[in-house]
Amino acid sequence: MERTRTKRLPPEIFELPVEKMREGYYTDAYFNHTREMLLRDGRHPRVVMQAFQKKHSHLGGIDEAIAVLKLCADDWDDLTVHALYDGDPIEPYEPVLTIEGDYTSFAHLETVYLGVLARRTLITSNVVRVLEAANGKPIIFMPARHDHHRVQTGDGYAAYVAGQVCGTEIGVTSDAQASWWGGRGVGTVPHALIASYGGNTVLAATRFAEHTDPDMNITVLVDFENDSVRTALEVARALGPRLWGVRLDTSGQLVDRSLWDEMGDFEPRGVNERLVRKVREALDRDGFERVKIVASGGFDAERIRAFEQLGVPVDSYGVGSALIRGENDYTADIVMTDGRPSAKAGRRYRPSPRVELVE
Repeated sequence: MERTRTKRLPPEIFELPVEKMREGYYTDAYFNHTREMLLRDGRHPRVVMQAFQKKHSHLGGIDEAIAVLKLCADDWDDLTVHALYDGDPIEPYEPVLTIEGDYTSFAHLETVYLGVLARRTLITSNVVRVLEAANGKPIIFMPARHDHHRVQTGDGYAAYVAGQVCGTEIGVTSDAQASWWGGRGVGTVPHALIASYGGNTVLAATRFAEHTDPDMNITVLVDFENDSVRTALEVARALGPRLWGVRLDTSGQLVDRSLWDEMGDFEPRGVNERLVRKVREALDRDGFERVKIVASGGFDAERIRAFEQLGVPVDSYGVGSALIRGENDYTADIVMTDGRPSAKAGRRYRPSPRVELVE
């Protein structure tokens, strides 16, 4: 897969707590102790450090990691840094970041930049896998409610990078998630608004349409009464051309009313193939072929792939916690000290022709 990005985000966009990072506040204590001891001993080893991970992944967080070094190292100008780009496919043990210089200048930053790389690479790689499973269909990145609010900005950007890798549209649900590329959060008419209008989905949707930008693509959740076919038709008739799509989000513990007379030879709970087809057929039969269907509720790459293999008529997928689960850990090793090999047993300096000099 070819590189999709060749420009880096400016360090200022990350709004790093620079003074705290310089103090070692976010750093594993043993790195702070190491740096302090070297300084007291008057030792300034010039090292080559390489950061890598152990999976077939897509890189995320490299611009942020570089920003940590630029803004928080003792002397950025004394360092020579080479790096890959966000979105690059990476192999196990491939160096994504090489730092050369006085170790005491950046020893206190290892915890921070490795953590950034681990988190953002996890998100980017997870989203790429989901997008590949979706066969080019757009997804909505929906894990904001499943994690701490402070991860939204970086996670949203990591999802955006994945979209660029796959050439597929990504929607995010909060403005924070879209802030690093200047986008806006998107969403549907939610259950909370429907409940606020006494459980009347049509009333909530029409009021929403009356008070929102005419250019907004309106998508409405239609499972509030567990009767998605009927509700989808009622909403489509009420909103007409203002309705962009309906979202199916039936709980995995419920069977939609439209399936009650058909149970016996398939798994009827939640959002399933039969339910999606019934909603699609009903909309088409009433002349609403242009209305899209968004499926959400427990979707991950495996489930999306199964839907696509069956040709289930979903136009877009909403995916939540599956996109932030898992691990993609990084390690950094000093592999050269004062011009001589110094890696621990089992590690070595690895030439990496793909990394580029960071200005």
